[in-house]
Amino acid sequence: MNTKSLAIIGMVLVSAVPLSAGPKNKKVAPRAMLERMESVPCGAKQRGLSGLGTIWASAGITHVNSDEKLCQQYLLRTDDMEYHVRPMDNKHPVVLPVGQEVEYKIKGDRMLVKVPDGDRKTRSYKVVAMNPTNPPETAAQETSRSSSEKP
Repeated sequence: MNTKSLAIIGMVLVSAVPLSAGPKNKKVAPRAMLERMESVPCGAKQRGLSGLGTIWASAGITHVNSDEKLCQQYLLRTDDMEYHVRPMDNKHPVVLPVGQEVEYKIKGDRMLVKVPDGDRKTRSYKVVAMNPTNPPETAAQETSRSSSEKP
C-alpha cells in the first residue's frame, strides 16, 4: 500500500507542474534595413615638418604631404528613423552586406549591429546622424491635403 500511495502522490505532483514551464520567449531585437554604404571624408593624414613650428620655417623647411582620409558610413533605415553610422574600428572596418536586414541595439551614441544571416558577430558603430523617416511637417502637409481634397 505504501508504494501505491507514493506513486499517486508522485503523479499528482507531476500533473501540478504546468507543461509550458519551458524557457520564456526572448525579446526580439529591433531590425533595420541596411540601405547603402558611402565613403565620407573623416580627417586628413599629414606627414611632414609643418608641426615643428617657426624653427623649421625659418630654415625654409615647410613641406607637408596630406591625404584626405575616407571612412565608411552606412545608412540604416527602420520604420520611423534613419541612422547614419560609422565603424568604431577605423583601422580594420568590416564591410556589411548592403540590402540585408540587421539587428541593432542603441547604447548612448553607439549602435551595436549584428547581421543574422552573416557571421552573427556584434560590431560597434558610432551614430553620427539620426533623421525621422516621416518628418512632422510632411505628415502635417499630407493630412491637410487629404482633408482639402475630400468633397
